[in-house]
Amino acid sequence: MAVSKFKGAIHSDERGKLIFFNEFSMEPIKRFYEIRPSSTETIRAWQGHLIETKWFYCTAGSFVMNLLPLTENGQPNTSLKIEQYYLTSDEPLVLKVPGGYASGFRAMENNAKLLVFSDVSLGASKNDDFRFPENAVGADWGEM
Repeated sequence: MAVSKFKGAIHSDERGKLIFFNEFSMEPIKRFYEIRPSSTETIRAWQGHLIETKWFYCTAGSFVMNLLPLTENGQPNTSLKIEQYYLTSDEPLVLKVPGGYASGFRAMENNAKLLVFSDVSLGASKNDDFRFPENAVGADWGEM
């Protein structure tokens, strides 16, 4: 299964702004959490799953996100290219990352916030967790 994007839209009028995702179904989601990096120099990488699907949505600021394909036994698949995405609260987008990828990201602005949705329980996620140090593979994290 490939990574996919759900583009949102914005409606503004004298009452304010409404951001919506009419094409994004939350039916498979079991839990969600918010990440608020302590600094734009912090890189959170790499955490992957073979089964769990995650959806990422930037609610404040912006993030550079790198996705690393995994082998069938959860190791970095260095024969495949790292996919890079830029998530910003100015352009509403939900990024769906299926099982088979490790993700890593860095906030590009102070006070950035990233919502993460998951289709499995915390216990199931812990049993499907593959982690690697940030420097396990070369990735572009943007200018620091």
